[in-house]
Amino acid sequence: MSLTVTYWRILMLTMSTACMDSLLNLSANGTVILAKLPEAYAIFDPIVDVMPVIPVFFLLLAFVWQAAVSFR
Repeated sequence: MSLTVTYWRILMLTMSTACMDSLLNLSANGTVILAKLPEAYAIFDPIVDVMPVIPVFFLLLAFVWQAAVSFR
């Protein structure tokens, strides 16, 4: 295994460990951060609930598009 591959594996392991530590610290605190829209924008709650899923639709659309053109 080359030195570069080893370096990147160590870097990724360190980064993933740091992310897990920060997630565990948040859950250990028992702190859950939730936000509520101001009353004037309460009518947009259903739209805001769906918005995080929109990028997944674009990913699926890419697969449908590639299937339509026979995965060129």
